[in-house]
Amino acid sequence: MKRAFLTALLLSAVPIASPSAASAQDAKQTADLSAPARTFGRVSFDARSLMIDGKRQVIWSGEFHPFRLPSPDLWRDVLQKMKASGFNTVALYFDWGYHSPRQGVYDFSGIRDLDRLLTMAEEEGLWVMTRAGPYVNAELSRGGFPGWLVNQKARARTDDPEYLAAADEWLTQINAIIARHQINGDGKGHKGSVILHQIENELALTTPAQRRYMDHLYAKARADGITVPIFHNDQGRNGYWVPEGSPVDKVVHGPNDMYAFDGYPGGTCTVEGKPTRSVAAPDWGFYGPGGAKGGASASPKTPGFLAEFGGGWFDYWGSNGGYECNAVQRGKRFQRVFYGTNLANGIGIQSFYMTYGGTSWGWLPAPVVFTSYDYGAAISEARNLREKALEMKQLGGLIASVPDLAGMIPAGAPEASSPNIQIYHNKSPETDARFLLVTHKPSNGQTDDSFTVTAALPDGRYTFPMRLNGFDAKWLVAGVNLGGQRLVYSTSELQSASKAGTADLLLLYGRAGEPGETVLRYASAPKITVLEGAAETAFNDTKGDLKVTYTHASGQAGRTVLRLTGGGRGDLILILAGEAEATRYTRADTAAGPVLVHGPQLVRHASFKSGALALTGDTGEAGELEVWAPGAVRALSWNGARVPAKASAVGSISSTAPLPGPVPVVLPALTGWRMAKGSPEADPQFDDSGWQAVGGNRPNATITQRPDGQPNMAMDAYGFHEGDVWYRGKFEGNAGAKTVSLFYGAGGSGLVQAWLDGKFIGQAETPSGLPRPITTGTVTLDLPPEAQAGGSHVLSVMVRNNGHNWDLDSDDFHKEARGLISASISQPGGRSFAVPIAWKIQGQRGGEDLADPVRGPANNGGLHGERMGWHLPLFDDSRWSAAQVPASSANPGTTWYRTTFNLAVPKGQDATIALAFGDTETPRSAAKYRVLIFVNGWNMGQFVAHVGPQRVFPIPEGILSHHGTNHVALAVTSDGAPGDALEAVKLVTLHNARGGIAVKTVPAPQTPAELK
Repeated sequence: MKRAFLTALLLSAVPIASPSAASAQDAKQTADLSAPARTFGRVSFDARSLMIDGKRQVIWSGEFHPFRLPSPDLWRDVLQKMKASGFNTVALYFDWGYHSPRQGVYDFSGIRDLDRLLTMAEEEGLWVMTRAGPYVNAELSRGGFPGWLVNQKARARTDDPEYLAAADEWLTQINAIIARHQINGDGKGHKGSVILHQIENELALTTPAQRRYMDHLYAKARADGITVPIFHNDQGRNGYWVPEGSPVDKVVHGPNDMYAFDGYPGGTCTVEGKPTRSVAAPDWGFYGPGGAKGGASASPKTPGFLAEFGGGWFDYWGSNGGYECNAVQRGKRFQRVFYGTNLANGIGIQSFYMTYGGTSWGWLPAPVVFTSYDYGAAISEARNLREKALEMKQLGGLIASVPDLAGMIPAGAPEASSPNIQIYHNKSPETDARFLLVTHKPSNGQTDDSFTVTAALPDGRYTFPMRLNGFDAKWLVAGVNLGGQRLVYSTSELQSASKAGTADLLLLYGRAGEPGETVLRYASAPKITVLEGAAETAFNDTKGDLKVTYTHASGQAGRTVLRLTGGGRGDLILILAGEAEATRYTRADTAAGPVLVHGPQLVRHASFKSGALALTGDTGEAGELEVWAPGAVRALSWNGARVPAKASAVGSISSTAPLPGPVPVVLPALTGWRMAKGSPEADPQFDDSGWQAVGGNRPNATITQRPDGQPNMAMDAYGFHEGDVWYRGKFEGNAGAKTVSLFYGAGGSGLVQAWLDGKFIGQAETPSGLPRPITTGTVTLDLPPEAQAGGSHVLSVMVRNNGHNWDLDSDDFHKEARGLISASISQPGGRSFAVPIAWKIQGQRGGEDLADPVRGPANNGGLHGERMGWHLPLFDDSRWSAAQVPASSANPGTTWYRTTFNLAVPKGQDATIALAFGDTETPRSAAKYRVLIFVNGWNMGQFVAHVGPQRVFPIPEGILSHHGTNHVALAVTSDGAPGDALEAVKLVTLHNARGGIAVKTVPAPQTPAELK
């Protein structure tokens, strides 16, 4: 088709507002539909969509962070669950600091093997969007910058040569890996499935120095062999870093090929502890206000691209919410309304952040978040498929079944009989297929409405009945060719189109108890056989329309099945299911075409060859297996075992006996605890001769101001970037030494503790309960009378650093000081004394020289027990004292507890087992203490009893041995007050299914002797 004609066709499809279409959404001229396509090897795009090998695609993506799952075999589990949940793409952040403990040192082995990860994604049939930083944010400490970058005086995220040299170190490493896995290949025989690449994230400032920085990143990616389209993710909708050539006023142009932005609408998670949700889905494309801040409209020549859209939300220290609340707030129904509104607005590239959140284990978290990064995502931290994942499977099934959805444009304004309803109506310029999103107006989103819709569709003008119950949306297609069938319209939603032998197979579904109406086009009246359930049919000889009417059944096993033959078309098996029943169906691809599988909780893979259909997957309970395949099935297997089956009346092959479900996992009680005191640094006789002296010519890049005359005490200046840090200061007693004031940086819900001559004098914490925490603090502690006596005294101070700040606003906020910032001795009334304190900071080597490089920076903290290897599995604790848990009392400082237990998870089962503390029904307890949790040597998080809300900590298989001995070490830090002691600790099962994948133990040092 000549471009001039196509341009006229596209522009004529954008409707003008009509007074009679008050219930419809009116499109604006926000996209340049005449813009020419741009090609980047196998990937191309125009204003309508991304294309791969010339074929338009809806990119339906989910975010997954491999660094938040330190068991590489389980990466495949998550990728398979994403594919089974309807996703065709995975978006991957990479954490610079996770791979680089010190400048010039990079590790891409073991739990950091990104080459392995990208290979897995390709093998699982997922396209990939790579998001390599240098800055990623992601609620990571320093936003993903390495610890050593904190000491750099250069302004980060600018063209300062010192910063660019550091960033180029990282980019040279990561770009080479990404280039090997591009869909275009790297020119050396390597290729994969990477289709899009992000060069920076949420860069909000737009100075000339940052434009030069962005130019550098783009040029660096191209020089390193990345040939796919390049983008940046705009923080919100600012019109920042829009590709050159955008004619929109007030945008900031950048070197990117595509403009992408993010958005997290939906309101707060809780009101008085109860889930809430907003019903106002924004229009950020065709139907929006336009302009630089209108979302996709900032870049009219590129497709609508949401690089992040809320698939949940993070939770914070001391909240009253919890991730289950987030899962509801941005879950079922929210997905239909908000994601559907995006699709209708021409946003054909959507990535949902997060789809699997995982665990911010060790010292990964930024100050704002605690250990769990579950995010309320479709796949829970324990790797369970939430109800919202099942809904996503239905929506993804529609996208996979109807290629016409890619590149649709506004098609005109249907009418609804209710003033409460709004309708989006789009069309494919190539096929004239239609997409209708039917939902409530934001002001009427909680009502129940029965109404009619009147629309001019490809096969004629039709009026059909519909119902919306409260907050919901219907994703409808019309005028679509599905195999050999013609779907005129349906008030039910399409989930799958495939084959059953030689017959076409369609699966449509609707809300339980609602009436449904499906119209198919024939040349003459077909023969209709109702195989299951009940339906009425009527054929219109004039139009050739067969109308099928029915009621959607409730509950599982609720469906109607019809076989239609003749009428000038091939055979059709039509399944009309209730919504709950439809979630039990999975569309799985094979080389011969998709198969439809009914019954199992999860279908991982399907292969069909010579009549043999081999399936793998999981069962959460015993149940049937039913399949429809594109050809005769002569043999059926499940997880390698042959399944006896027979042909059914509905065109499927059904098992004659149920697939077995899992058996319960038997967990041992945790007994046999041993304990040892863990704060010897508080003892005045502790040997600190090997410690570093504070002061001298130390890096001073911190943005934190300290009093004049004070040395640079910040832990980063001495090479310590993660976790706890100890200081010991010696001073001569003075009659005026009544109090000591400590200024400290500790991140979110961090801690400082202090002793004088071995006597505990107090502690302080940075505040909790804030979504943006206060990360530094001051405390004034009374000194005991001994400090006023002459002679030498030792002030011992421990600071727990719960993460460095983000650099979200490009203001070097990640350089805020951590550890002690200043200390001064005073008398009451605030008069300071020039009492010199000679400070030392732990260890002779900096923390950048990791004792345990295998587990990496996130696992290398500063407690004495960590330096001695007390957390490692084979540490000899035989000389430790026997202990009872729960504990009846605690000492000030840190006390270590250790025990072992054996697991025997039944073979062939996939489980997630967790450690739980105290009363798991409450977000926090009265007892004030905190615990670093080590399992087989891995720091799997921090429990803060009185802050919360997390009390249950999943431990992934591979870190936890499911078939052998495991070791737990708990570093419990308390003020020693009565009641502030370790509560009960137990094992709990969070996920249990028959199936799964093979998981190997992640190798790492086992004994102190194996530490570096």
